[in-house]
Amino acid sequence: MPLVTVAQLLAKAEAGGYAVGAFNCNNMEIVQAIVAAAEAENAPVIIQASQGAIKYAGLDVIVALVRTAAANSPVPIALHLDHGTSFEQCIQCITAGFTSVMIDGSKYPLAENIALTKQVLAAGRAVGASVEAELGKIGGTEDDITVNAKDAFFTHPQEAKEFVEATGVGSLAVAIGTAHGQYKGVPQLDFARLAEIKALVNIPIVLHGSSGVPDDQIKEAIRLGVRKVNIDTNIREAFVAAARQAIMANPNEIDPRKVLGPAREATKEIIRDKIRVFGSSGQA
Repeated sequence: MPLVTVAQLLAKAEAGGYAVGAFNCNNMEIVQAIVAAAEAENAPVIIQASQGAIKYAGLDVIVALVRTAAANSPVPIALHLDHGTSFEQCIQCITAGFTSVMIDGSKYPLAENIALTKQVLAAGRAVGASVEAELGKIGGTEDDITVNAKDAFFTHPQEAKEFVEATGVGSLAVAIGTAHGQYKGVPQLDFARLAEIKALVNIPIVLHGSSGVPDDQIKEAIRLGVRKVNIDTNIREAFVAAARQAIMANPNEIDPRKVLGPAREATKEIIRDKIRVFGSSGQA
């Protein structure tokens, strides 16, 4: 089916009390794994492209891969820009065929973040693309974007209320204790903060940096209003581990399909597991 917007998927998730998985892609095999997992679980899915993915694969290649996969799939699929850094990049992605973009103005003061988000929203609404924003800084590294632990700060509930009322944004990524990349310990999410934010804003909440967060904490966050859960690091770990194992098992192998095929299958399985945790199995 044709690509859908993230807003469409999250509206249904809000009504159903589950979350939609948003999985980052970097190449053909990962796109295939995401779609295969969603089909196996009969689940809606969001395929995301980050700054690094766009630089590595190329914007047009990513759009072509995801459009082709969606056209041949019975499950609803959205194509989303993860951590867009400027108005210009968001417009470039929307023009290329993305159905949803995230504008990350979290590094700016509140007023500037609001102004930038409103600018992207106006453009997105004109063509039917959905928009996600971020308030609060999530620590760690996501491709070219790094937030040091000392610079990360949690989302303030009253600021979230002000931000949503001022912008009318469709979904909001909040900082409640997650981080991008691999965790050094076990994260502890601030559920009281999340509950307060959700009580003040009537839109779907997005959880970034979810790889490595224990399943029970993810499920509690979903119970409290998270409707989009981002996964990247777990995909990289599964993909590279399986490829490495294939090479070690046969170091003379020169057929990339015999290396990347097992990596694709391992990626599919970790994504299926996440979809079940998120409660979106059978929701396509």
